[in-house]
Amino acid sequence: MAKDTMKFYATGRRKRAIARVWLFPGEGKIVINNRDADAYLARPTNMKLIEQPLNATGSREKYDVWATCKGGGLSGQAGAIRLGIARALLRVAAEFRDPLKKSGYLTRDSRKVERKKYGRAGARARFQFSKR
Repeated sequence: MAKDTMKFYATGRRKRAIARVWLFPGEGKIVINNRDADAYLARPTNMKLIEQPLNATGSREKYDVWATCKGGGLSGQAGAIRLGIARALLRVAAEFRDPLKKSGYLTRDSRKVERKKYGRAGARARFQFSKR
């Protein structure tokens, strides 16, 4: 899939997942970690999620997407790919900013799992109160 034509690169993150995304002029093929997106993401909702920025800008059939993901789960990776695609589309054309921004595809979801503190059962768990 390595084409030497125009490439547009961006990074997307969500929770603990990080996605590196490249856009190439093409016919709308999406490849994630060298596998077809339908096979990799397993759920149709995740597939719809990563197509949202392409559909919002009307460029679903114009660009091929090639992405590599690390960390997190499949939902987090799908969100990271969505952000990466949206950021890469900004590099394609500046006029895509308005529809992407209005739909909320350029906002990074920074929620992460809170770490477990030492001496505690979990991140927020406290010892049971005893009056006597």
